[in-house]
Amino acid sequence: MIKAVIFDMFETLVSLFEGRTYFGEHIAADVGVDPVLFRKEWHTIEDARSIGTYTIEEGLEVVLKKLGVFTEEKVKLAAQGRIDSLTDTFNGIPDATFEMLDELKKRNLKIGLITNTFSDERDFIRESRLFPYFDVALISYEQGICKPNPEMFSRMTDRLGLKADECLYVGDGGSRELYAARDAGMHPVQCTWFHHMAYEPHIPCAILDEFDRADKQMDIFKYI
Repeated sequence: MIKAVIFDMFETLVSLFEGRTYFGEHIAADVGVDPVLFRKEWHTIEDARSIGTYTIEEGLEVVLKKLGVFTEEKVKLAAQGRIDSLTDTFNGIPDATFEMLDELKKRNLKIGLITNTFSDERDFIRESRLFPYFDVALISYEQGICKPNPEMFSRMTDRLGLKADECLYVGDGGSRELYAARDAGMHPVQCTWFHHMAYEPHIPCAILDEFDRADKQMDIFKYI
């Protein structure tokens, strides 16, 4: 019997493709470097940015110094670009997201969050209208580990006081999260309701036929 639903954040409850997007190529253009070179160095420290080693500003400084283009003004410019994009993301949360969460609360189901995030994303999550819904929120930047590390999933069940097979895990599939959730003993469901908004090279995950799927937010209730 399902007693809790655990969610991913990005491309699950909110979408980074809502409104102004600001990915690696946008940062590269703003700071005046080749986007391929920037992406390579930016992705090299992605885990470090995800587990609290670097703030966004510190990560930008590391990369821009390595590329020989560092100035404080460029760091501020890129950091502000991310803030502008995240503002649109969290201002554009679909009504269907809240309808889904409200229905879970009506059914007395616990709600968890497991998300890989950087420092600025963590701040937006904690300040968002979504945050009060979570009984347990595991944010990689605070936890010091990130998906698909099995420890993220065991920490969730421990803090909820539930068994893994009592948990539904809903995510778009990025970071191999659905495989990790399945390996942990949870019931994984791939959500695809934001899939049409993503574009290459930023699509986090293809549609995976081996997992149950929810094309709309309320479809998750078929698996509860």
